[in-house]
Amino acid sequence: MKKIGVALGGGGAKGLSHIAFLKALDELGVRPAVIAGTSIGAVIAGFYAAGVSGAQLEQVVKDMGFLDLSKMLLDFSILSNSAIYKGKGVEEFLARAIPAQTFAETEIPLKIVATDFWNRREVVFASGSLVTAIRASIAVPALFEPVQLDGKVLIDGGAVNPLPYDLLRRECDLTIAIDVSGEKTYASGDPVPNMVENILSTFQIMQASIVEAKKRFSPPDIYVKPALTNIRILDFYRYKEILAGVQEEVQDFKDTLSNYV
Repeated sequence: MKKIGVALGGGGAKGLSHIAFLKALDELGVRPAVIAGTSIGAVIAGFYAAGVSGAQLEQVVKDMGFLDLSKMLLDFSILSNSAIYKGKGVEEFLARAIPAQTFAETEIPLKIVATDFWNRREVVFASGSLVTAIRASIAVPALFEPVQLDGKVLIDGGAVNPLPYDLLRRECDLTIAIDVSGEKTYASGDPVPNMVENILSTFQIMQASIVEAKKRFSPPDIYVKPALTNIRILDFYRYKEILAGVQEEVQDFKDTLSNYV
């Protein structure tokens, strides 16, 4: 069988749709040889690489509920001027919920992308603490405090590589890239975004430009981009809508992948 690499991109709450595509892999009996993730893609990839199936991941999301999610996120960074949230709640959840604490303990080889803020370069984690790597990868500017590690200040990997399928090419015969950046439509009643939405959506616009440039230069073998229209970065409470809204794309993905394996 071909060695298959799967890359899961960033997109905030839209990234919950990654779960539906991982369930499709499980249903087809396809086990990736390696998986890479950025931002929310790093979170989902971390669980999956550690042995949590797509169906089990969906159950994790259902079991959390909106109140638990709010408690996890709402650790306001009162003494820092770098971000709204400290991110400690996320770290504690990841340490508790993921059945592997280091890359060495994962069942599937894993790569997680963060960004070195001062050197403006990609940092790829493939060893060491899994939680630290994921926490660095999700450090969305202005939302979560950066992670300081080994003399570096690390922020969201989406600043340099929002869909890291290029990290898989040398190790795989087939690369799959799941792009969950989503779409926006014009809001006629309130067209001017608030300050937070302005910052976060602008970051996502820049990420989309990076992905498009990468695709023109060297596209993945299978590229999937579900519509996921007008879902904001923190709309995790809409998980049912997010998962249900990509089922058509999931079926197309299964049909396409069946032709390769």
